[in-house]
Amino acid sequence: MAGGKRTAAHLGAWICFEDEAGQELRPPRGRTWGRRGHTPVVRVSAAGTKRISLAALACTRPGHRPRLIYRTLVHRGPGRGRRKGFTETDYARLLDAAHQQLGGPIVLVWDNLNTHRSTAMQRSIEARDWLTAYHLPPSAPEFNPVEAVWSHLKRSLTNLAKHDIDQLALLVKNRLKRMQYRPDLIDGYLTGTGLDLSLA
Repeated sequence: MAGGKRTAAHLGAWICFEDEAGQELRPPRGRTWGRRGHTPVVRVSAAGTKRISLAALACTRPGHRPRLIYRTLVHRGPGRGRRKGFTETDYARLLDAAHQQLGGPIVLVWDNLNTHRSTAMQRSIEARDWLTAYHLPPSAPEFNPVEAVWSHLKRSLTNLAKHDIDQLALLVKNRLKRMQYRPDLIDGYLTGTGLDLSLA
């Protein structure tokens, strides 16, 4: 991470942490209140393979408010041979959108997912002179602030039953948009990693 910090300082770049997650119609379980002896039951229709794939960037740069940039993909059913997560093309589109929104070079920090390390992804990174990528150490989610974004999102979905994938997609986008308007929250997630991102 130190190399990424030096690169960001030299380029005057944004440091952007990336991570992915997924959500199905079955909501995360959580605690709630109920009458003694009567366990609350939330009925859901979670049959099938419909799900939402999520990718997000938590971005920081000294003198600027932190930013959260995300994309969603809705998978409506079985598709043989089709990947249910983000492809190299999807990541490239997310990064291009981030570059446009942030208006500066990006130092990307992400995990060791096979798609992140593929030849196609490496070519895509090399084709963008404003983009430098670094990989987090294996099994080090505590250094990625986007993990806290997913945790916050999942807690907000606890025990909520949505009847179809479009309702769920709308709810997920709504919750992520709320987080975008809370830079203090994103700043807290960045601080929570324990990494020195001051670029001093």
